[in-house]
Amino acid sequence: MPFYHKLGKIPHKRHTVFKKPDGSLYSEQLFGTIGFDGMSSNSYHEHRPTQVKEIRGSYSVKPKVATANNIKSYRFRGFQVIPHPDYLESRKVMLTNSDVDIILASPQQSTDDYFYKNTDADELIFIHKGSGKLRTHLGNLDFKYGDYLLIPRGVIYKFDFDDENNRLFIVESRRPIYTPKRYRNYFGQLLEHSPFCERDLRQPYELETNDEKGDFLIKVKKQGEIFDMIYATHPFDVVGYDGYNYPYAFSIHDFEPITGRIHQPPPVHQTFETDAFVVCSFCPRKYDYHPESIPAPYNHSNIDSDEVLYYVDGDFMSRNDIEAGHISLHPAGIPHGPHPGAVERSIGQTETEELAVMVDTFKPLMVTEEAMKIADDTYHKSWLDH
Repeated sequence: MPFYHKLGKIPHKRHTVFKKPDGSLYSEQLFGTIGFDGMSSNSYHEHRPTQVKEIRGSYSVKPKVATANNIKSYRFRGFQVIPHPDYLESRKVMLTNSDVDIILASPQQSTDDYFYKNTDADELIFIHKGSGKLRTHLGNLDFKYGDYLLIPRGVIYKFDFDDENNRLFIVESRRPIYTPKRYRNYFGQLLEHSPFCERDLRQPYELETNDEKGDFLIKVKKQGEIFDMIYATHPFDVVGYDGYNYPYAFSIHDFEPITGRIHQPPPVHQTFETDAFVVCSFCPRKYDYHPESIPAPYNHSNIDSDEVLYYVDGDFMSRNDIEAGHISLHPAGIPHGPHPGAVERSIGQTETEELAVMVDTFKPLMVTEEAMKIADDTYHKSWLDH
């Protein structure tokens, strides 16, 4: 959960007269969630943000499910997802349920021809490869390798990529995404035992204020469809805003791992949460320092959740034959653990350089047709003794 942020020009009080230099009024908008009970921001626009000239049609982006009731562990070779020039066309849903879509994307070009707004879901975008600028109607953020970009639902945005070599891991959540509650005090401040603090959260630093009329294409996602909507004024026309509801960035490299004398469970790596899933960051860290500790994770059953691990960089001690960009899926109810030989290899090791993002969902995930194109269908046998 970000803290209070103010950018640009705003009046002294909410819902009061705020005049332009020519004497006309700026148009106020409450950008809020959960029926006036969630996080919100008040923004002030050059023009009314309600002027739709045309709806040109829609097309479905609902994922096609290959396996609805899955019990098999999978490995997906993420870098085999074929790059595409267009940002939205490049997004391929790998795993899905009613709460979340887990997406891989490899866009080659910036979004110059349209703006995008997801009204269905918050988007957590992890930058595996690439750099550039996220441009939004509530301000801009620079991004690079290792950044999480949290874009709340309803934010209008564009991507400016520095080059065509981009790899994104996207968690699209139909539940609001927050920082873990146990890291925050009664007032919302991140506590001393949190593995990151407010200093690590990067807020939008510049506004693009465009006082411009014309035909502006916004691709709006609603209920699994993309609608092409033409607005009469430039969507980036905000002169100022304040509040709690805005996009922000957090680098996985700023996560401070919690370690102990014996192996620590995955919740110590938790970075974001919803009421339907959690996101964890596995970062370079010292291993357990009990003289007889086994650094490799113990075998365990995820009785109540599916586990997805996206491998980013480094040496993945508990897995054999895993590379950057791979995704592992371990479904609920089926035990999993270190691959053969991993426990023995880990004993005596003092540190790891692994970097990975984990998503644990509380509802089963369905495997899509796109995921099956890059699936290792024999991964579930990889724990057998040979």
